[in-house]
Amino acid sequence: MSTIPDLETLLQQEQNVRLSRFSFEDAWRVGEAIRQRGVQEKAPIAIEVYGFGQVLFSCALAGSSAENLEWIARKRHTTLRNGHSSLYTGEKNQADGVRMEKMNFMDPQRYSDHGGSFPLLLSSGGIIGAVTVSGLPSHEDHALAMWGIQQIL
Repeated sequence: MSTIPDLETLLQQEQNVRLSRFSFEDAWRVGEAIRQRGVQEKAPIAIEVYGFGQVLFSCALAGSSAENLEWIARKRHTTLRNGHSSLYTGEKNQADGVRMEKMNFMDPQRYSDHGGSFPLLLSSGGIIGAVTVSGLPSHEDHALAMWGIQQIL
């Protein structure tokens, strides 16, 4: 069982997992790699690869539910808003003493600081989308989303 990385490690992951380019085909390859691993591990997950303002890959495996799709959207919105993984945002908020659902200016129907969404970051620093997984504990969703991106590096 994996542990939750500290804030420094989460930021380092975002520095290390950057893309020189990203295409619709790359989105499919990332999503399919995560799907295949999920099937092998019998993981009850839903997967989304979002880029260029649209969903490029979406899949739900056995054991997942419609609720996972709602979690995906909320985690993705958080990642795109903050430019960091949703796990980083959640761990930072926890360290600061307030989770996102308690923030008056954050709509909990739209945002969530639970882990599972990892930004698609270009080498130049721009964020073009996110890979999001839902169905496992937050840090495991995070690790799987990041692993998927690493498969095309």
